[in-house]
Parts: sequence; C-alpha cells; structure tokens
Amino acid sequence: MKFNVSGKTFQNQLQTVSKVIKAKNALSVLDNFLLQVEGDRLSITGSDQENTLTAYMEITDSDSDGQIAVPAKRLLEVIKELGNQPLEIDVNDSNKEINISFLNGHFTFMGVDAADYPLARKPEADAKTLILPASVVQSGIDNTLFAVSNDPVKAYMNGVCWDITQEKITFVGTDGHKLARYINTVYPPQIESLFILPSKSAALISGLIGKEEGDIKITFDTKGAIFEIGDNILNCLFIQAKYPNYNRVIPENTPFGMTIDRQTMLAALRRMAIFASMESSLVVLKIDSNGIKIDARDLMSSNSAEEFVACDYDGNPMTIGFNGEYMIDVLNTMKDDTVEIRLADPARPAVYTPLEQKENENFTVIQMPMQVL
Repeated sequence: MKFNVSGKTFQNQLQTVSKVIKAKNALSVLDNFLLQVEGDRLSITGSDQENTLTAYMEITDSDSDGQIAVPAKRLLEVIKELGNQPLEIDVNDSNKEINISFLNGHFTFMGVDAADYPLARKPEADAKTLILPASVVQSGIDNTLFAVSNDPVKAYMNGVCWDITQEKITFVGTDGHKLARYINTVYPPQIESLFILPSKSAALISGLIGKEEGDIKITFDTKGAIFEIGDNILNCLFIQAKYPNYNRVIPENTPFGMTIDRQTMLAALRRMAIFASMESSLVVLKIDSNGIKIDARDLMSSNSAEEFVACDYDGNPMTIGFNGEYMIDVLNTMKDDTVEIRLADPARPAVYTPLEQKENENFTVIQMPMQVL
C-alpha cells in the first residue's frame, strides 16, 4: 500500500484524532492510529473504546486499498517535524514496515496488524436521526459543559444531558453546586428522546465543530450516537444513568434582581479569589441599593481583601456567600455585557441570566450558596 499526502493536512487530521486517544489504554492496539485507504481517500481513526473518532482526507497516487495501525505518538511527532511538504507513505503489507519519504530523507518504523483494531459500534435498527445546525450544537455544549462534574460516584453528572422534544432541544449540565440549562427552539426536532453525552465526547464535538457552518447529522439509539461533522465522524457511547428533573432545581420565586456589568464583576472576583480560602473559595457578597461589597479572606494565612462593585439592585439588603471560582466559571461562560442575578434569600440558589435572552433561546444558570460564618 503506497500513497502521497500533504504533510500539513495530514498533521492537522492526526492532531484532531489524537485528542481521543488516552495516555494509557487497556488495549495496547489503541495506542495506535488506524490508517485506511479506500481509493483516493484516507481515513485516520483513534479510539478509547468509548469514543471512536475518524477524520477523512484526500490522497493522491494510491496504488491499492489497505489498512495499517501506526503508533500514534511516534507518527504525530514525526509529521510535526516535517512541516508543510509532500509525503510518500509506503506500507509493506507482509511485515508491516512503514516508510515515510520526504524531500531530503525518510523515516522507517514498524506498524501493527490492523485486524487487531476494534471496530466502532454500529447503531441499532431503530436508531433515530437528527440534523441540527452546527451553531446550535456548539451553543448547547459550550453553555453547559463548564457545569459538568468529574466525580465518578455520580455518573449522571459526568455529561451533558440532551432533552429532545417535538418543539425544542434542551442541554443541561450540573455538578450539584451549579446547574446550566440552555434551550433552543429555533429548529424543532420533531422527535423525542433523552440521553447523557459524556463530557469527553461533548468536548470532542465542540472542538470538531470549530468554524463549521453547515449541519451536523446525529444518528443515535439508546446506547450511543454517531456525529457526522464535516470530514469527521465521532462514534460515542452514552452514560447509562437516569438524569434528575433539572427544572425542579431552578427556583421560580426570586423576587430580588441584581444587574451587573459582567466584565467588571469578573475582574473583581478574580482579584478576590486570590485571597479566598483555598479549601472553600468562599466570597461574601453584601448587597444593597448602593452596590455590592465583595469580601474574601483566608483565616489560615490571615489574608483578606475587599472590593466594591456597582450594580442596580431591587430588593432587601442581603449578605450571601458563594464559591468564587464557580462564580468566575459562570460569568466566563456568559457572553453578554450585562447579566442579571436573581435572589430570594441567603439560603436559596442564585439565578443567572442574560439581561435580554436571544430570540428562540433561553440560557439560565443557578448556583448554590455557601454558609457565611
């Protein structure tokens, strides 16, 4: 098997697929890329058993179809050093020797029999298909992934929930301390389903979308999904767990409203976080009609800080505590210049929303308060 390929395009596709490969794999064959040639097209596949990512690219002067598993780390390191020049890749099918020729030399190393590489799971016969604009999927993931937990004990929190109904699609992420919900009604799915997409799969999809402006085809059943994004296909498994009723967590009665400049508040919180307790990241907000006084202190080291931030507040004076790092996460995710935070009392969650929701969209984040000593 022999073919020619553009060095830069090859490197870009290898880097894309490498994101799915774990540093340590239970199956040693998964330390490799699977290269498959069919006509004038090369597919590059990587897998961690739960996610299988394939990228496609054009090749020239292919003399035959074939496949080979190639050590991922070595191949990527080699191609990175070659820059943007044409490459000839020659695979000896009998002994699995790989020769990569470039302008002033060549590299030779050994591959692995591709027959040992595990095949991606095929969807079940009753699988559903959903076609969505890339921008909808990107917004759904980017507005919720930050809130997902990495605690292995609570599996349902380790991914982004997709709640699909006839009229809308809702994305939800939570770690028990904060919850983000993004609703899009622009493109009614006309089907109904609910699944939990693992955080790694969601991050891979977000990275693949990039500047993709077309549609994404999603084929899914009860066990997993196939995402077709441009020249890439991601085959992934769902988290098999029951997702809680997230709407019940979002308070309906929050009578007090606080409007802030997002960047001003974000900058102040970053400064306060330096002085907050490393264990709790607690910041205390003392809110009244004049504005917000933010207080942070670490009793163990006798460090403290205080800063005033202006705001429009309609409500009773209140002293409430929050994890400052979580507040930074929330405000980093929200892109609007002005954010509204609604409150009820120091023991109930804060509700963050853009001052003006976009048409056919709704983005809401809640954050649980902390006890103020």
